[in-house]
Amino acid sequence: MPAREFSGFRPRGDSVEPVLMIDDDVELCSMLEAYLSRHGFAVTAEHNGELGLHRALTGEFSMVLLDVMLPGLDGFEVLRRLRTSAQVSVLLLTARGEDIDRIVGLEIGADDYLPKPFNPRELLARIRAILRRSVANKTGISGKTGIKHLSVGGIELDSGARTATCNRIELDLTNVEFELLGALMGSPGQILTREHLTELVLERKFNPFDRSLDMHVSRLRRKLDDAAKLGDQIKTIRSVGYQLAVPVSGAGAHSPASSVSPDPSIPAGREI
Repeated sequence: MPAREFSGFRPRGDSVEPVLMIDDDVELCSMLEAYLSRHGFAVTAEHNGELGLHRALTGEFSMVLLDVMLPGLDGFEVLRRLRTSAQVSVLLLTARGEDIDRIVGLEIGADDYLPKPFNPRELLARIRAILRRSVANKTGISGKTGIKHLSVGGIELDSGARTATCNRIELDLTNVEFELLGALMGSPGQILTREHLTELVLERKFNPFDRSLDMHVSRLRRKLDDAAKLGDQIKTIRSVGYQLAVPVSGAGAHSPASSVSPDPSIPAGREI
C-alpha cells in the first residue's frame, strides 16, 4: 500500500474510537495507526493471534481489524473463539482473490471483509459503516427505517429494544443481519434488489462480484429456519434480489405452499 495514500486527510469530530488491529504486518499496522489516528481512531496493534484474541476479549475496543493469516491462531480461529463470548464488530482482512476466505469469514460471523491490498479510504469507509450499525445496535436508533416495531408472518422486530424473534424464539443476529431483516420486513412481499440492499445495509456501492450481501442473507435465512422451521421465508429472485415471503390471506402461516403472495413485478416464469 503506497505511503502517499495516507496523506491529505483531516480528522472528523473530536471523539476517539478504540480499534484493535490483529495483523503480523508491523509496517502496515504502523501506517494504519498513523492514518486512522487523524480520523478519530486510537489503534492498538497485536501481531499474534493468541495475544490478539486475549485483547479483543477485554471489551475495551469498538471494533477489531482481523487479518486471516496470523502466527499462532489464524484469523478464522480467533473469530470463532471471539464469537462464542463477544459481539464486538469485526472487519476481516483477506488476501486478494481468496474468495473462500471471505465466505468462511462471513459464515463465522465477520461483519464485513476487505481484500488486501486496499485503499485506506475504503478501509475508513468500511469502519465507519460498521460502527454506525454498532451504535444503532446499542442504542436502538436506526436511521434507515424510523420504524420501531415490525411484525410479518411470525417474525417480530423491535428496533427500540434491538430484538428480533421468530415465532417467539429469540434470534441471535449480527448488526448486519438485524438491519437486513428490518429492510426486508419494511417491504414484505416486495422484491428488494441487491443494489438497493447493498447501499442500504452495507452502506457501499453495489459490486456484482461482491458476494458479502448474499452470505449475510444466507446466514439470516438459516437462523430463521433454525428458530421456527417456517420454511424458506427469504426468497432469492435470481439476478434481481431478495423478497420476504408473507402468508397468503386465508392460508395457514405455517404452510410452505402459502408462503408468498403473488407479486406483479415478477415476470411469468421468473425463477425464485
